[in-house]
Amino acid sequence: MTDVETDRGTRLVAAARGWIGTPYVHQASCRGAGADCLGLIRGLWREEVGGEPIAVPAYTPDWSEASGIEALLTGAAALMRPLGPEDAGPGDVIVFRMRPGAVAKHLGLLAATGDGPSFIHAYSGHGVVESPLTPPWARRIVAYFRFP
Repeated sequence: MTDVETDRGTRLVAAARGWIGTPYVHQASCRGAGADCLGLIRGLWREEVGGEPIAVPAYTPDWSEASGIEALLTGAAALMRPLGPEDAGPGDVIVFRMRPGAVAKHLGLLAATGDGPSFIHAYSGHGVVESPLTPPWARRIVAYFRFP
């Protein structure tokens, strides 16, 4: 990461920590009032990048799992810079496939790497939280992205 990217990552993690405690609300993206996993990233985009680049259509909690359409992964790839795992750092977006063969349908912001990796995400039943990036979570990661 360049110094500029490191500084931006630090700002994004600090901003995301400001969302902790926001209740989980499907399709919402308002700090303190409600957010889902995409809503958290959308809110951080507005805070760091500016206006949202596209209008997000309504989506179901299953993220088109029955159809197999990779809507979340495709959308992230169209709007952010893909990274390899070796290049990812704090402030980068991580996308998860919750089970093998399923569509990617969860995402969060990498908050810390190294000995105590963690990520910030909106999780149904918990709201926005910072969670340890434990092996069960890490093995579900399918992609890493950096904000433009």
